[in-house]
Amino acid sequence: MSYSTDNKGLVLIAVLWIVVVMTAIVAVVGQTSRLDMKMAGAAMDDVRCRWACRAGTETALAILNEDPKDSDCLSDLWSDNDEDLNDVRVERCTYSIRVTDEAGKLNINTATRDQLMSLRFMEPPIADAILDWRDRDDNPAAEGAESGYYENLAFPYTIRNGNLKTIRELLAVKGVTEELLYGEDTNLNGLLDYNEMDGDVSPPADNGDSQLDQGWIACLTCCSYENNVDAAGQNRVNINQADEQQLQNALGINAAQARWIARNRGQGFRSIADLINRDSPSQPQGSSGNSSNENEQQPIDLQTFKAIADKISITNERQIPGRVNINTAPEEVLVALLGGEENRASAQAIVAERAGMVYGFSSIAGLLDVQSVGIDRFKRIADLITVRSDVYTIQCFATADVSGASLQTECVVDRSASPPSVLYWYQGANY
Repeated sequence: MSYSTDNKGLVLIAVLWIVVVMTAIVAVVGQTSRLDMKMAGAAMDDVRCRWACRAGTETALAILNEDPKDSDCLSDLWSDNDEDLNDVRVERCTYSIRVTDEAGKLNINTATRDQLMSLRFMEPPIADAILDWRDRDDNPAAEGAESGYYENLAFPYTIRNGNLKTIRELLAVKGVTEELLYGEDTNLNGLLDYNEMDGDVSPPADNGDSQLDQGWIACLTCCSYENNVDAAGQNRVNINQADEQQLQNALGINAAQARWIARNRGQGFRSIADLINRDSPSQPQGSSGNSSNENEQQPIDLQTFKAIADKISITNERQIPGRVNINTAPEEVLVALLGGEENRASAQAIVAERAGMVYGFSSIAGLLDVQSVGIDRFKRIADLITVRSDVYTIQCFATADVSGASLQTECVVDRSASPPSVLYWYQGANY
């Protein structure tokens, strides 16, 4: 009897141990399965985010392709289009798009030292180092740095001595820091996120106020240019080469005006604004210029200049690098173009003037109607500005509904080509 009871007790203990072991195995298997499911879900959400970003990029490209190219401004659908650009729902995912006109920035490959010095927090040694980085010689500027500096660093690298390929390449230049380049907007979404206004609580470093302090990347680019065509897409007339008859036919001016251009260009106009000055009449004066007098000349008046400004050029180059779109450039860029802080009032007047226009300035000559700009300031910048653009940066921010996984992509595209060409592509969780 005792033997049977002991045997039953051992069996019971064995069964309990088996139950415990099986429970442990089931718990481990369950936990592993849940982990596998989470990993599979995260991987699936990552794929969703990737395709959402791709969808956002394609959407932006479609909008840019449909956008009229006679002028480009901040009221165009690629910029002002909340329905198609923000919080767009796709399968278990949401994406937002931000399109930026690269021609609204200073081109780091063509900007002058004075223009660079007009940027906030810019110092002479950094400006000189930037110029040394992009020039093709090995002679350092007064406070700059050439190959000797970079080759003697703890981790040496080679100076570019040529045009920068991406704007982030500036981080390789002596004195340029992430704080200077990115400011508080390290994810480049143009918004003041919580971690960008919490002081030292979390990266990035910020001053804790409610104002987004953007870095130089908001004002600088390395891939802007203007196609040398007018609003209709026709090649501009080179006023340094066209003969009198060509000037008349292409520009619709009279013989005396064409004669004045041909006989006053000397070794060549340095800017289309050389056609006017402070003494230029506001409207056509005197003879119509259709007389048989071959010596009659009629200077270009302001009214005529405004009519032909978008049709003329001083070069046959197909693309002119570095021209800034006055319809999209922020105030800081306009200040740098105009010559520095003392011209801020003029920059503000340009911003205010274009804000009252449905489609922005249709020609650079529109600046002549901005009272605080005037002829002298216009002449200084006429060869540096444009009113249309072809190179844009498309940023897409996607977030998955369930896991909260996120992805950001950045794509620089040239829409003048068909299909549009991709000049730069970045994809990652953050920058």
